[in-house]
Amino acid sequence: MKVAGLDIGSRTIALVEMDDGEISFSEVVDTTFDPLEQCRRLLDARRFDLLVATGYGRHLAQANFAHQVITEIKAFALGCHHFFPECRTILDIGGQDTKAISVGPGGKVVDFQMNDRCAAGTGKFLEVMASALGLSLHELGVVAMEAEGEVKISSMCTVFAESEVTGLIARGTPRPLIARGLHEAVCDRAAALLKRVGVQRELVFAGGVARNPCLKALLEERLGLPLLVPEDPQIVGALGAALSAMGEN
Repeated sequence: MKVAGLDIGSRTIALVEMDDGEISFSEVVDTTFDPLEQCRRLLDARRFDLLVATGYGRHLAQANFAHQVITEIKAFALGCHHFFPECRTILDIGGQDTKAISVGPGGKVVDFQMNDRCAAGTGKFLEVMASALGLSLHELGVVAMEAEGEVKISSMCTVFAESEVTGLIARGTPRPLIARGLHEAVCDRAAALLKRVGVQRELVFAGGVARNPCLKALLEERLGLPLLVPEDPQIVGALGAALSAMGEN
């Protein structure tokens, strides 16, 4: 049986195909201003017995081509459990939201907390701050690790924080210090969300921001335990959707 999972997020769209229980194909593309067209291009000439969608655009997909939909929470629980069967806690920082999920045996969702009311502490937040510092998103994490110390960023509102960063630059504050302060602020927010669901080993860090080396290091220091990161943290939701298509609950 050939199945697929599609995760339509605010920043990226991920597709995972599974054939006889194994991942046979995966791809991640930008969502852009036309997610439906991006999905069609991604799915062009590909055939499945069952396609399950998740993410912000799952209902758009269901109205056009997906057979079923599942929530992001369930998809990430299934996907993380597949990669790390002993997973008990998940942190997902995506483009527009942050999720903390408590997982039981078999990848069952026990509890979750979600910050989706604004872009504070998300990939979008870091993207805007990187631009304000004249850095790429990847460079932001690397530069932050060069800092010996930090400056406190008082606001997590993207608009106010960008203004704060601009002011620090104008005062001659070194970029590594500002970058480190931004990461500390994101770390504070993520750690607080995790503590609301209870942090247990094994803790999996998923989503595009999991590629950020500085944030991973800061969270490990703050929480006192290692974070497990999938080889491709951006396909976790799509993988969970594909697993759901296979009948995993």
